[in-house]
Amino acid sequence: MVALGLRPRAAVILVPYLWLTIFFVVPCLIILKISLAQTLIAQPPYTPMLGPDSVPHEQLFDNFKRLGQDFLYIIAYGNSLKLAAISTVLCLLIGYPMAYGIARCSPSTRSLLLLAIILPFWTSFLIRVYAWMSILGKEGVYNKFLDAINYNWFAQNFNDLLIFLHVTSEPYLSLAPLQILYTPTAMYIGIVYAYLPFMILPLYSNLEKMDLSLLEAAADLGCRPFKAFCVITIPLSLPGIIAGSLLVFIPAVGEYVIPELLGGPDALMIGRVVYNEFSQNRDWPMSSAVAVAILLALVIPIMLFQYFQNKAQEAPK
Repeated sequence: MVALGLRPRAAVILVPYLWLTIFFVVPCLIILKISLAQTLIAQPPYTPMLGPDSVPHEQLFDNFKRLGQDFLYIIAYGNSLKLAAISTVLCLLIGYPMAYGIARCSPSTRSLLLLAIILPFWTSFLIRVYAWMSILGKEGVYNKFLDAINYNWFAQNFNDLLIFLHVTSEPYLSLAPLQILYTPTAMYIGIVYAYLPFMILPLYSNLEKMDLSLLEAAADLGCRPFKAFCVITIPLSLPGIIAGSLLVFIPAVGEYVIPELLGGPDALMIGRVVYNEFSQNRDWPMSSAVAVAILLALVIPIMLFQYFQNKAQEAPK
């Protein structure tokens, strides 16, 4: 780097920028180029950008026009955004108390709890999803547990008691075995389980650095613990909430494995649409257009949010 005339600081900064350019910007530009082409029975299976077989200028955005005209893609985008949004909220509701509890533990206990959260990463993601299939299936661990505790027997007797007390007149319908696998519930369970650590770790990092003297000062001024939590802890942990939510929401939108294995054939998600267009239909341009659209839908709001947040921080107080 010195031989190229770069200062050491510039050389250190240049390395991550080169990495992002080669492995992020360039692949995105290649996908964008393919999304502007048309399907072709050849190798590669799309028209070139330049030359006699290239796409006319008026047809460059035909693939993107199809995205807004075909309800298949609209429904897939809606389902993916809904799954990601609800999963992010569930991860936040579950992860915030866990991160708060870990941040307030003693250092020795804190290390063990953090290890327990990171431990699933030592196992293959695919194996963990298959494990959930064995848990949630009709012959899985969950339904066997219901059989072991005689769930139907207790529920039947409780329903008979309600009928005797004239609370209800509806007969009891057996619930076991429960069909959880290949339902939206199974997808939410899988997404929350897989991405919960990505919510907990940023929240813990933020909460662990919080100055506890602020809570002591609030208590001295007569502020109740719950109110102090709402007006002090939550606002100060907002950066961790935002970081954790983005780390969960962004990959959950394009998730393919969990909807494919836990959601069943009726789970129409954008990740499955991209896979089907690319591998089964051999329509690389349309698959690339779907990927570019979801990338823009995620990146542009995040960039705008970051821009306005920086403006708010730079504004004089």
